[in-house]
Amino acid sequence: MPSDNKKEISFTSEIRVRFTETDPLGIVWHGNYIQYFEDGREAFGREHGISYLEQKANGYTSPIVKSSCEHKLPLRYGDVATIKTTFIDSPAAKMIFQYRIFDPKGRLVCLGETIQVFLNEKGELSLTKPEFFAKWKEKMGL
Repeated sequence: MPSDNKKEISFTSEIRVRFTETDPLGIVWHGNYIQYFEDGREAFGREHGISYLEQKANGYTSPIVKSSCEHKLPLRYGDVATIKTTFIDSPAAKMIFQYRIFDPKGRLVCLGETIQVFLNEKGELSLTKPEFFAKWKEKMGL
């Protein structure tokens, strides 16, 4: 979690739980929460100018190398859930996102984190921050 002296950059989006995302009991199958993280991350990227398409236009991709997911309460078919996606600043050439998913009553149902690295067009790992990412962080006040 970002400390009090750091700027928090986040975005809140919503998803509606579809029938196909639930198990026979009508609750969201646990594997779908990772997809909800991606939904939140893509919404964050579009809002803050660091989308996958913008990364690609700059010659990079950013695959996930680590993900974690902690379940607290279930979501059910038809629920409209809120996803809060927060960028966690790091001096390294990577992107860290934290996620908080809330049910329609505002209760925390899931929390998680993903870590992404940068690969150039040749598929090589970037050990330094790509120029577009460094400029984005500067623009965001990081």
